[in-house]
Amino acid sequence: MNLRFIRSLSMAWLAGIALALPLLAQAGALDQFRAFVASTKAASGEFTQRQVRAETSSARPAAVSSGSFSFSRPGRFIWTYTKPYEQVLQADGEKLYIYDRDLNQVTVRKLGDALGSSPAAILFGSNDLERNFDLEDAGSKDGLEWLRALPKAKDTTFESIGIGLRAGVPVAMELRDNFGQLTLLSFTRFDSNPALSDTSFRFAIPAGADVLEQ
Repeated sequence: MNLRFIRSLSMAWLAGIALALPLLAQAGALDQFRAFVASTKAASGEFTQRQVRAETSSARPAAVSSGSFSFSRPGRFIWTYTKPYEQVLQADGEKLYIYDRDLNQVTVRKLGDALGSSPAAILFGSNDLERNFDLEDAGSKDGLEWLRALPKAKDTTFESIGIGLRAGVPVAMELRDNFGQLTLLSFTRFDSNPALSDTSFRFAIPAGADVLEQ
């Protein structure tokens, strides 16, 4: 294979990517999300979370927290709150560990199908999301294309989940529970497919911590 042919092939490949990116940016949320799920096996980044009270209650400032995350499908993730207090939610594919640093307490649960119809399944679960959710385009808002996910299970605590995408990457989520409360997530950094080993998701019980099995 000569050098001229290799250069021509490379230029054609780059041109194809350049043409695909604007098409992805213009695609509806459902198409963008399906492309994201198919191409993103792992990710890491940072987030800000705001908890908004029910619309019918008196107004008060939203509770704000922030932290970092990493995940590797299926079912392996670390979701770390660093502000205003430290808490870690970590799953190794089999068990979920919830660590409260102030209490030095670890709660352990079987992961099982717990991710099924939960918001965590959107990012951390398997690629078969449409088994647990009805997905539909929800239009444009704040410069993002929005997807609405409605859990099929009747016993979930969430009424609906909104995912805002830009150029095929989740930028925001809106989680509305059955009590009318709204949780707003903004991803301030989202790195797709970093090199993450399975061992990085193994949870080590901190020395002296109380362990509660559920």
